[in-house]
Amino acid sequence: MQRKNALPHAILLRGRTGLGKNHFALHLAHTLLCQQANAGGACGVCASCVWLKEGNHPDFKLITPEDESEETATKKKTSKKTQISVAQIRQLYDFLSLSTHQVDGRRIILVSPAETLNLASANALLKMLEEPPANTLFLLVASQPQRLLPTIISRCQVLDFSIPQKVDAIGWLAEQGVQNAEALLEYAGGAPLAALQMQDQLASNEQLIQHLSKGERLDPFTSAPLFLAEGMERAIDVIQKWTFDLLSYRLTQSAHYHSQQRQALQALCKSVNLGGLLQLQRSLTEAKKAANHPLSNEMQLENLLLQYTHAFMPQA
Repeated sequence: MQRKNALPHAILLRGRTGLGKNHFALHLAHTLLCQQANAGGACGVCASCVWLKEGNHPDFKLITPEDESEETATKKKTSKKTQISVAQIRQLYDFLSLSTHQVDGRRIILVSPAETLNLASANALLKMLEEPPANTLFLLVASQPQRLLPTIISRCQVLDFSIPQKVDAIGWLAEQGVQNAEALLEYAGGAPLAALQMQDQLASNEQLIQHLSKGERLDPFTSAPLFLAEGMERAIDVIQKWTFDLLSYRLTQSAHYHSQQRQALQALCKSVNLGGLLQLQRSLTEAKKAANHPLSNEMQLENLLLQYTHAFMPQA
């Protein structure tokens, strides 16, 4: 805390999902705004800490995509916003025009995930970073920093979050009481917080993998509802990771997410068609972009699973 007054005006926390970037950003914000912070961080009991816990600190602003509802003439539909709008960024001007609540205090603006800024909102934020307000710290959290404007990155001090050592991550998950920590960590791509959050999904994942292990014998029409029950986005994620490992095992005899299913992968690789598998991956990527749209998800999943079975059929 001796260096709190030497902080830059903007910090970019970047790294893959599940490495604790948001936790770190919130911890830093709490510590900087705490009235009685010590070497261990925020005190947790002062008025500032209480306001933060309740989500109404006058000097803290969180900018993140929100859920919105759209009402049509015939029915009401709810869709999940995937972008931070320019209106959200422009509202910061009112926030910044006010005096800080604490004398000689600072404001903190947390933008997460920063890659959900669209072009208009990114340019609006860039203007603020180019002429940063006094006593204001911008914290940007990004899991896909390649989607950020290079000019935004150049105006931030970058703090990279890397994947911890496997033995350390498994040990930490075990301390949290997680069962099958190694399998979960592998499925989460080595990110321990992501593994912790998906521990309740392991059993359902295994059920879906059993269906995918059938290869061309999988029935898309009976399997699609089972996948859809997990939500469209997660269903696509399960298929994506399995097809990635199919391709990886076919080319390198190694699996990234499903090493415990080596036998199934090995058996499927004998008949899989690389061209069909690569086409399926492209289809899955496109489908994931529209996963939150109010489309006919069951029909879309049926088509994806049908395409999956075709990847095991001999080419004409």
